[in-house]
Amino acid sequence: MGKPVIYQVIVRLFGNTNEFCIPNSSLEINGCGKFNDFTSARLHSIKELGCSHIWFTGVIEHSTLSDFSNFGIAANHPSVVKGIAGSPYSITDYYNVSPALAVNVEKRLSEFESLIKRTHEAGMKAIIDFVPNHISRQYKSHYPDSKIGHFGESDNTSVHFSPSNNFYYLPGERFKPPFQKTGIDSYDEYPAKVTGNDCFRSDPSISDWYETVKLNYGVDYINGMAEHFHPIPDTWLKMRDILTYWISKGVDGFRCDMVGMVPVAFWRWVIKEIKKINKETVFIGEIYEPHRYSEYLDIAGFNFLYNKVGLYDTLYEILKFSTSTLTITECWQKTGTYEERLLNFVENHDEVRLASEMLSGSPFKALPAAVVSLMLSNAPFMLYFGQELGERGMDQEGFSGLDGRTSIFDYWSLKSVREWLKGTNESQIRSVYKRLLAIAVTERAVYMGKRFDLQYANHFSGGYNVHKQYSFARSYEDTIIIISVDFSQQERCFTLSIPSEMFSYFGIQDNSKFNAIDLITGFEFKTTLSSQSLFELSSGNFGINIIKLSLQ
Repeated sequence: MGKPVIYQVIVRLFGNTNEFCIPNSSLEINGCGKFNDFTSARLHSIKELGCSHIWFTGVIEHSTLSDFSNFGIAANHPSVVKGIAGSPYSITDYYNVSPALAVNVEKRLSEFESLIKRTHEAGMKAIIDFVPNHISRQYKSHYPDSKIGHFGESDNTSVHFSPSNNFYYLPGERFKPPFQKTGIDSYDEYPAKVTGNDCFRSDPSISDWYETVKLNYGVDYINGMAEHFHPIPDTWLKMRDILTYWISKGVDGFRCDMVGMVPVAFWRWVIKEIKKINKETVFIGEIYEPHRYSEYLDIAGFNFLYNKVGLYDTLYEILKFSTSTLTITECWQKTGTYEERLLNFVENHDEVRLASEMLSGSPFKALPAAVVSLMLSNAPFMLYFGQELGERGMDQEGFSGLDGRTSIFDYWSLKSVREWLKGTNESQIRSVYKRLLAIAVTERAVYMGKRFDLQYANHFSGGYNVHKQYSFARSYEDTIIIISVDFSQQERCFTLSIPSEMFSYFGIQDNSKFNAIDLITGFEFKTTLSSQSLFELSSGNFGINIIKLSLQ
């Protein structure tokens, strides 16, 4: 029970303890994390942090410059690989896992299945990526049991579009990558396939997803987006088979990449098909178009969608540009009825680290944003590995430059995670996150209660800065939790005005007596909460106040 908390972790990076990584270096030089690095003890520690799910990122076999020819897996052509390790979103075999993640390459699937088993034994569910929109230009599955054939093997390559094709083609044109590596044979692709980010040119730019090709779900992009969904397109059948395969391996859910680029009709069909096998399978959609939330939640059947263009962007603007905290109220009001079905986060692999110099510069300065994201609604929350350790993301790993992010393209090791694995990082920030997550997963007011925004009632409260602070209340039955954060983290005493409307909304009598406890410090006291008097607070720990009030 409690609020779902998803721990996103890049498997390639998690267990790598090499202290001397060199930018743009190979697996042999920099090392690589393995499935086996997720020991039972480490998984239990993640569970004890407050997490209910783990999203193992970068598991499926993908394009790379690492050579595993001894195991029948050749390195990909450097003209169609990003970085040395390669992008986890350029899939080369949907039916296998990355050989770099295994101690014994020949038994890599067994090692992955053992990881899933350990995850379940630790009391968590396992999520992996599903990348449906595009695959590597050098996709080649070695899965012997597939009865549906391989991608593109029956395509008519002389036409741009056919409902039975798996790919889109540019007949008569040869693919021209943004760069050709000198001193090796040129990469050759004829006719050129359309690039994954809907780039319908044979010469994609360096900023395009040039290493991938777009999959055909029956939409004719050239002729007015005409839809050809009957009979069921071959690509649909292949994708159902792939999802079914991973369910059979014990996977509990899928973080689905760029779902808005794949037809809603497909999602509606395939999610129903998979839930016939396991109705508990979780589908999380990455999408950046709020006007389409209804399509993907109500029609397609996703459990949750990214709350990026909304709460994440709002909190980012506050941290980065000191935008007024009044925008938080505007944000949740726009979200409406879908708020609890959106996945909140303040970090993931696409975004800058909270503690990076590109954002707050300190993990403690970013805690108010984390509290709002975690506790503002009943929605699930995602924690990105290293976030709880104050990871700064200020390494220049290679293909990923100094950008405040943790690279998904390079072999690397994170100092914060490395020290935690070795037991030399007794991080204060991790203790704070553990406390905050404990509140979110144990306090019913936070994970299933009502919310009342206090911001409008405190424009003129003593000492309260309505543009730097944000306050709201959560309630369940006879309990109220008052949450107030200060993004400036200035030392200040202030008062909150509690309007009578809050008591009416929560169904609690005005001027009631409460037993109170500061959920951060553990300090207990008694108080009377009334619309006729002000509630006194100080700036609190790290700009955070979380006060639980229970009726006497």
